[in-house]
This record gives sequence, structure tokens and C-alpha cells, in this order.
Amino acid sequence: MINIDKIYNRLGELFQQYKAPIVDLIEAQTKDPFKVLVATILSARTKDETTAKVVAKLFSKINNADDLAKLSLVEIESLIFPAGFFRNKAKYLKDLPIVLENEFAGKVPDEIDELLKLPGVGRKTANLVRTIAFRKPAMCVDIHVHRISNRLGLVKTKNPFETEKALREKLPLKYWQNFNSYLVAFGQNHCTPRNPKCSTCPIFEECQRVGVQTKYEKNNFTH
Repeated sequence: MINIDKIYNRLGELFQQYKAPIVDLIEAQTKDPFKVLVATILSARTKDETTAKVVAKLFSKINNADDLAKLSLVEIESLIFPAGFFRNKAKYLKDLPIVLENEFAGKVPDEIDELLKLPGVGRKTANLVRTIAFRKPAMCVDIHVHRISNRLGLVKTKNPFETEKALREKLPLKYWQNFNSYLVAFGQNHCTPRNPKCSTCPIFEECQRVGVQTKYEKNNFTH
């Protein structure tokens, strides 16, 4: 039986050693829900190192939604290149201040259903903003969380949406706050999509290694 307490606590210890995911860094540096929201939108399908450079360039020009509203679409595109799908994201950011002002009196909402009304915000982004920016419980599932949760044997799902639903049912609320951050950092640094570092895995004994065949298992050894 999987010991989720042991997994969560051990990954929490490792998280302190890893370089934190970019959205966590933005929150730690700014404590600003608007900047967390913008960084999260920009981070979609973009490597953290690229997102970090793009965010730094954009935030050197803007501090809030009013500043963003003053930029033209072309200026936004220039500032956020080479983020993935930068033209689409520029359109989202151009519309963002308008929707925030018209729907939410200029403030970033903290409820999932309200966040989903914002341009460029899907379930992953909404959950991440809620948990990172507002420190409220949400189950944010990206590809790392989906992959590792299935690899652990914690869930058996086909896509991130199914994983989110399954984890909401299975995990106690106390784990929700940091579950995404811990698994993203672990997935980026250790439990990689290909050739995960099972030989030095700190939660090897708790993991069912679904879909993974380590050299230890090939040779009938135990860790």
C-alpha cells in the first residue's frame, strides 16, 4: 500500500534542495496574484528557463494590469517572445486587463470558476493561481503530476483532467497546497519522463514504477 505521508514529506524535503518552479519563484519574489497569473499564462508549453527570461523582460516594463493595458499587441509580442505560442498569449494578455476590470473590479479572483473566465486560463492555470497566489487548496495537475501520480500507482488515469478528479477524491486536503509544486520539481529534476533516476530515488520503496523497468528489476535485484 502506498504511504502518501512518506512520499509527500520526502518530496517536500527534496523541494527545498531543488530550484523551485518559476511560478513558485514569482510568488515568493512578488507576493502579487497578478504577476503570478501572468507568469502562469506565459509558462504554458514553455520551459521554465525561457519563462523566467520572458517574465523578467515583461515585468521590467509593467507592474500591474494598468501598465499592461497601455502596451500594444505588438509590444506585448515583442516582450514575451520566445515563449511558446507567444502570439496567442499576447492576445490573452492584451485582453486580460479589460476582463479583470469589467468582471472583477480590476482584481484577480481566487475562485476556480471565476479564474476560468479570464483569457488564456484553463483548469491547470486556474488551480495553480489559486494555490500559489492565494494559498488556497486546489488540485493543479500538469503533465508532471499526471505522469508521476500514475507511475507511483497512486491513480490509473488517461489524462490530466481524470488525474485531477481522481486526486481530489483520493488525497486529503492537507496535501493539496504543495502537491503540484513538489511533483513538478521532482519530475523536472529526478523522475523524468524518460530514464528516471530510479537507482537513487528517495521514494523507490513507495513507488510501483508503473510503465518503468529499472535495471534493478531487470536483474531481479531489490533497491
